[in-house]
Amino acid sequence: MSYREQQKYIEALKRCERNFNRQETEEYKIFIKRQKDDEDFDSLSMKRLKELHDKYIKPVDKSKYDSFFKKKE
Repeated sequence: MSYREQQKYIEALKRCERNFNRQETEEYKIFIKRQKDDEDFDSLSMKRLKELHDKYIKPVDKSKYDSFFKKKE
């Protein structure tokens, strides 16, 4: 996995850090330390980081904004 992907996930999770439980907080701190040391995450660490990201970062449903941007005919 690339360094850029790791950084993207960690930056996105920074906003949700206060919602983590104790174990997730500890894992997140370890991820940050490894990121600062410029280490590439192994497959298990990257998988866990993606799981945290998917748990706390929900994609926005953009279809609900279509009514604001309709073209006039």
